[in-house]
Amino acid sequence: MRPIKHIHGDKAPHWVGDGFFVRTLINYAEDNPTFNYSHTDPFLLFDYGEPTIFAPNADYQSQPHGIGKHPHKGFETVTIAYSGEISHADSTGGRDDILEGDVQWMTAGRGISHEEFHSEAFGQRGGVFSMVQMWVNLPSAHKLTEPKYQSIKRAKIPVVELRDNHATDKAIGKAAIIAGDWQGIIGAASTFTPINVWDIELHTAGSTTLHAPNTHNTLLLVQEGELLVNGTPAIAGNLIQFEAPSQSRADTQNPLVSDASVSVTDTIELHYPASTDDEPLAPVKILLFSGEPIGEPVAGHGPFVMNTQDELRQTFRDYQTGLFGE
Repeated sequence: MRPIKHIHGDKAPHWVGDGFFVRTLINYAEDNPTFNYSHTDPFLLFDYGEPTIFAPNADYQSQPHGIGKHPHKGFETVTIAYSGEISHADSTGGRDDILEGDVQWMTAGRGISHEEFHSEAFGQRGGVFSMVQMWVNLPSAHKLTEPKYQSIKRAKIPVVELRDNHATDKAIGKAAIIAGDWQGIIGAASTFTPINVWDIELHTAGSTTLHAPNTHNTLLLVQEGELLVNGTPAIAGNLIQFEAPSQSRADTQNPLVSDASVSVTDTIELHYPASTDDEPLAPVKILLFSGEPIGEPVAGHGPFVMNTQDELRQTFRDYQTGLFGE
């Protein structure tokens, strides 16, 4: 079983633009010796957008809630819409409305500018808005890759049933495989390094076991509800940091390491307790994300993440002189 190292979630919320009320649970720029990029590589940043109620916006056409055009370079942004809708537009021509359950996976690569607002339909009606966004680093070999945009609709994401550990004929939930590999089932997104992003929902009391690669840094967000993770209570807004990988990719590929192939996954047990009253159980929503560490230096400032300070300075010069993205 993959041990839990720490449970995070005490960060104060803040606004990104006027449309996204988030807690930044991972930030590569923070100098925290116990929880920094070395513990989350390849994940640079993670914003948890707790459910927030928006009134209908009378000016939704001329003044939509969100954030206007801004640049990114050297990494990917991944946004998952849990409630509400997001309209995206970028400098490559990528444009779409991300509806509930959909995912946008934008590769900034050598440079892209984009904007994100509440969709016109959501702005008109208002309601509950909830999302998460993560930044996924790109290795040096792909830092300057061609920008691209993946609009991933929920219907195109493979879904697997989660079976109870004690009654395998009983399904207690499901997992949407946004990215990565779930026992041979390949996720919908294409990635540059080995990454898993699994959107999980538990709807029936019971226990189930996940298998995460033991070469990955592994984290788990409780998006909604509460449950036990490896026997430890966790509630909405908690980000669970598991212990560092027990093996590196080099270990698993080294024939001289006698036990390198004994275990290629670590287990994580999810327990959804039965209701103590007559009220029906509210579904628990969880996001597991894991990735093989890139292990390269990071030089970043704001929306730009490179490998060296020289590359970072050049990026700012390119942006200021109109050469950004070229």
